[in-house]
Amino acid sequence: MAQPPPPPFMGNPPPFPPGFMPPATGAPPFAVNAPPPTQPTMVNGIPVAKQALNTTPSRTVYVSNLNEKVKLDVLKNSLRTLFKQFGNVLDVIAHQNIRMRGQAFVAFPDEESAEKAIKELQHFVLYDKPMVLQFARNKSDVHAKTDGDFEEHRKQRLAKKEETAKLPLPGSHKPTFKASRPQTHTPAHFNPTANIPDEYLPPNNILFLQRLPETVTQQQLVELFQRYPGFREVRMIPTKKSIAFVEYDNELQSAVARSELSGHSFGPDQEMKVTFARK
Repeated sequence: MAQPPPPPFMGNPPPFPPGFMPPATGAPPFAVNAPPPTQPTMVNGIPVAKQALNTTPSRTVYVSNLNEKVKLDVLKNSLRTLFKQFGNVLDVIAHQNIRMRGQAFVAFPDEESAEKAIKELQHFVLYDKPMVLQFARNKSDVHAKTDGDFEEHRKQRLAKKEETAKLPLPGSHKPTFKASRPQTHTPAHFNPTANIPDEYLPPNNILFLQRLPETVTQQQLVELFQRYPGFREVRMIPTKKSIAFVEYDNELQSAVARSELSGHSFGPDQEMKVTFARK
């Protein structure tokens, strides 16, 4: 999750929240030198383990657990830049009202792009917080306009908005959880690899590269990994040069490349870390 890097932002860099250091390129400050993506334990005051993520395919990705201190225009530009590597981003919706803080919607032309973005960016650390991604439950305005049912969609959305306005605001009361018997089955949304160290993750046809030097290029990585059978592509995060993903046809082929290239040195104190990507 190979796309050419997006053009740099034009004009003066947007203002950044206190404590954020923008990259030298002038792009929005994606969590540079952040630790590998990890699953958050709490979102909106509710344990992640108790939250059921929507798995019904949609063309829109619902993003939560975003940093509420980041200015809205900076956040939207950052999300657009981050998600555009998976397909054409039709729209990014985010609001500053109390009910929508820390949330956003990213609309793609098709479900495949949305699914790929969720798979590759789940728990990606953006502005010091790991994002929680799932398919949106409702259609976006941009899709309603394309499908020709915008007016009906608008009426339903306004009616739902009125109902939501009657509900208590988030945080107005603390959620309570009753003790329950230990579960004998694994919930559908439970991720058994969430707390496993990178080095012990189960095989995956996608490799996760870390500790890449800022000067490394996509072509350099392609030339390095295409030596091994089954190579498909290298996917880099445009604003986070220190990590990348490499995809092979199957797990056996990726395992060979991982074994051969883990610890590959690009120079003094520049050893690349190669692990299987989290599923």
